[in-house]
Amino acid sequence: MDPHFLADTLLFRGIDPEDIRAMAPCLGFREAEYPRGSVIYLTGDTNVDIGIVLSGAVQIESNDLWGTKSILAMVGPGGVFAESYACCPEEPLMVDAVAVKDSRVLFVNVRKVFHTCPTPCGRHTDVIRNLVTVSSRKNIRLSQRILDTSSKTIRGRLISYLSREVHLQGSRDLTIPFDRQQLADYLGVDRSALSKELGKMKQDGLLDYHKNRFTIRSADLQLELPPDK
Repeated sequence: MDPHFLADTLLFRGIDPEDIRAMAPCLGFREAEYPRGSVIYLTGDTNVDIGIVLSGAVQIESNDLWGTKSILAMVGPGGVFAESYACCPEEPLMVDAVAVKDSRVLFVNVRKVFHTCPTPCGRHTDVIRNLVTVSSRKNIRLSQRILDTSSKTIRGRLISYLSREVHLQGSRDLTIPFDRQQLADYLGVDRSALSKELGKMKQDGLLDYHKNRFTIRSADLQLELPPDK
């Protein structure tokens, strides 16, 4: 556990590394390693721990009985997952959390976050405030995904997603966290149809791409958005 790394995460932002080190025992810090493809949490599980990705990547996904996968989020180093379920431990998970790379995860017991110990071990209030911020940002991201998948056309969904990434990254040269299959799962479309539409958009001069790197060419993608039918 590197307290300097944790001090740069949203959950421990504003807290001195030495305070984080002192808080570790009373917050029930526990580390675990997961090979690529390992399931960390499965739909139906209950949970009392907040997960922080120390290395690797964790994918939050929904899989229905027919094998259709929807990707809800990709959590990289420093990112937090399962915090909402940890705060509501009686609620079974409706999603899976899967390591998509060899990953190392730090778990923080949320019950110990909300119940300060009798010794002055750290800054619980700061962690609670940061947890509210993390949860609020997750709710905003879920709302953004609803917008990204609201269009009836694949091009419309791509434009929504890529336009938002331009805004978030502050550049028309983008690196997204998804490979082609993951992007299709996130947008809720067929992979081959997605690749075909990307090819058309490239031919139309809207963008260029290589794997998960995109360069937006159009001054205003929304002007090129065809009407939904």
